[in-house]
Amino acid sequence: MITKKICIATHSVDETRELGRKIGGLIDHPLMIALIGDLGSGKTAFVQGLAQGLEVPADYYITSPTFTLINEYPGRWPLSHVDLYRLENLNDFEDIGLDELLYDQAVIAIEWADKLDDSLLSDYLAMTLEIIDDHCRRISIRAYGQNETNLVRELENSD
Repeated sequence: MITKKICIATHSVDETRELGRKIGGLIDHPLMIALIGDLGSGKTAFVQGLAQGLEVPADYYITSPTFTLINEYPGRWPLSHVDLYRLENLNDFEDIGLDELLYDQAVIAIEWADKLDDSLLSDYLAMTLEIIDDHCRRISIRAYGQNETNLVRELENSD
């Protein structure tokens, strides 16, 4: 059940990163973020900002884990960055240990999360990034769960 939804427009890659940084700075509990959007919509840019907000050391370069599938980074909360683009079925998810990862005490950002079965998700943020034009993105954030709803409310009040 959706408990809170907001929409935000960003007008550059830097603004998308800044949104990630703001959200990362507000996180005070383990959290899963389901990222959905076409290639080039800003999912990895968002995670780069998220890492900054989670205080991942600057010497870690945040890239899309398209080929490694999962990149992990230390921070105020550990960050696991997952890319499901190349995975085809539920067995692939089990093979990379995604089911175990979902129970870690970490922030887990999952690109191409629309490939996941809804039964694997409970309390989380769902973010849909839509390309409006070369520079503009519409980002819909839906909170599922009380802590996630509180986080989205804090984000709304931070502007």
